[in-house]
Amino acid sequence: MSDGEGAAVHGRERGRDHGFAVEPVTSLRQLVQLLERYPDLYVRYSRGPAADASKSSIDTESGLELPGLSVNPLSAEPWWCRPVEDWLARQLCQYKHLAERNPARFAWTLTGRTVARGPDCEPLLAETIPIALLSRELLAEAEARYERNFRAGHGPED
Repeated sequence: MSDGEGAAVHGRERGRDHGFAVEPVTSLRQLVQLLERYPDLYVRYSRGPAADASKSSIDTESGLELPGLSVNPLSAEPWWCRPVEDWLARQLCQYKHLAERNPARFAWTLTGRTVARGPDCEPLLAETIPIALLSRELLAEAEARYERNFRAGHGPED
């Protein structure tokens, strides 16, 4: 088994150990269905629910502790008129670098109570409930869709 495969298996085992509400999500189609079931769904890249249960996120630039966990929303904004799968692909890819830089981090979904906004205007959640682990297969599908359907990484000055 390669290191990559071991990490994927480890992530699934970790997800089960931490009591996710549903089985791992393996496709964008499944993630859409999960979002229909949990409309206030967020994604987080971290060491998982157990590691996050006893702490809040930290603003790395200021060193300040934030009043909740930093997350990225999976519910599309009302102005979004493209397929919801495009929104999901984009949201999943925005912070994937966190897991790429630190293999102990993995993507998982959660819900909770929004208590504030972080320094990048991201929601900060308290009283979180872990919902599902996001598989490597799903993340690869999201990345392919993002690169195919967006000008990934381009900004107003490009």
